[in-house]
Amino acid sequence: MRILVIDDDDQMRVLLRQVMEWAGHEVIEAANGREGVQKFRKQPADLVITDLIMPEQEGLETISSLKKEYPDLKIIAISGGGRIGPEAYLPAAQELGANKVFSKPFDVRELAETIKELFCHE
Repeated sequence: MRILVIDDDDQMRVLLRQVMEWAGHEVIEAANGREGVQKFRKQPADLVITDLIMPEQEGLETISSLKKEYPDLKIIAISGGGRIGPEAYLPAAQELGANKVFSKPFDVRELAETIKELFCHE
């Protein structure tokens, strides 16, 4: 499975890449939503994992535009919440179409399980 990881935090992208590759997935990375959408259009992924608070194009806008173009795309949103906490952003991400949301820090095993669950029902 190909997974696109969109996060402006280099360490978070490396962590997610390592976990996803260890689980046998191919990983594409992007540092912000605009770059993520461009990469997705060139090389579609089965799943997008996106941060919500990023420069240039934040995650909510990214989720919205990807879901408009690819309504069946599975998306997991993650957020540390910036100044106001993840509680404000994560419900909005779900309303825009994110299949699952996680607050940072999160359990990588739980994330890996969630990915399995999202794709085992197809």
